[in-house]
Amino acid sequence: MKYRLLVDLEVIAVLDAIPKKVRSRLLGHFASLRSAPDQYADYHERDASGRRIEISIFAGYSIHYWIDFADRHVKVLALKLGGR
Repeated sequence: MKYRLLVDLEVIAVLDAIPKKVRSRLLGHFASLRSAPDQYADYHERDASGRRIEISIFAGYSIHYWIDFADRHVKVLALKLGGR
């Protein structure tokens, strides 16, 4: 069963500012995260509240997301140029 993908407004702003070709690739990767979010994390960090934040490196960007298993959501919190 797929997860529901929720994307922070700041991530949308970053996506809007990058070239269309890269944006399309990233959106395809977001769709993959929705299908199997635990399979795409390259590493993880903890946020201020101790919640595990997964980070996937793709197309020169780091995608920071939280897997909400209870609600079946993948919450994309940040999109940053470069890795780590």
